[in-house]
Amino acid sequence: MRRAICLLFVFVAIACSTSTRESSAGARATTRPADNSIAVMTFNVRYASATPPNAWWQRRNVVRECIRKTDPDIFGTQEGLYPQLKDIEADLEPTYDWIGLGRDGGSRGEFMSVFYKRDRFDPIEYDHFWLSDTPAVIGSTTWGHSNRRMVTWVRFLDRATNKQFYFWNTHFDHQVQPAREKSAKLVRDRVEAIKTNLPVILVGDFNAKARDNKAYQILTEGNFFSDTYTGEEAGTFHNFRGTPGNQGRIDWILLRGNVKAAGPTEIIRFHQNGQYPSDHFPVMTRVRLE
Repeated sequence: MRRAICLLFVFVAIACSTSTRESSAGARATTRPADNSIAVMTFNVRYASATPPNAWWQRRNVVRECIRKTDPDIFGTQEGLYPQLKDIEADLEPTYDWIGLGRDGGSRGEFMSVFYKRDRFDPIEYDHFWLSDTPAVIGSTTWGHSNRRMVTWVRFLDRATNKQFYFWNTHFDHQVQPAREKSAKLVRDRVEAIKTNLPVILVGDFNAKARDNKAYQILTEGNFFSDTYTGEEAGTFHNFRGTPGNQGRIDWILLRGNVKAAGPTEIIRFHQNGQYPSDHFPVMTRVRLE
């Protein structure tokens, strides 16, 4: 049985792409580590297309197996289209629920969806805003970028620890550097505005090389956010070739507040029979609420 979760915007009512199902006997058992750490992943799934050799129908099962193998407790996706996300939901049923809104409103356009294990997390509140000077205006762009960019965030209760935390998911522009910098400033300002002592986990495809790009520096300066990745720098965009180009590590997991990395952050290079699930490698780590 499903319960639809809806979001009412001021002046505009929009049906959000989220579903919650009741427990069933067939639900997969979840094994949790003794320290109750949370497996977190960011995954640009590449929007669904019908063009071989990387059409969605060719990649769908590989995406499913990648997620099953890595077994994240919570993950954010970028670029996913509504039918594509419904396919992922069906393929992972009944383990995960998800929350999201199309960047063009309703089910239209790409999503910054948040998938979470339904037997562990309860969403307490959630919202969406656009990366522009008018963040409450659906689909708004004011910084010279043609693609609409946005943030979806959720405040969760972790039943394993009875602690709450925020999970933010975003996708910065791929062409306009000033837009990336303004996006980073807006995200930082919005996090500050909620005036919370709760942990904040920020994931996404930032289209900016970690440590080198001004957008990264804006988010991390003064230890506002900390980067979970401590290994040797490596690229995360590989254009379905398995070999990253020179864009560097553009998919990040950042932390703020009483949350710590509980293990190394890994770039997941999963593939099956030469087929990669996406043109980005997922990035995954474990964190612990403190």
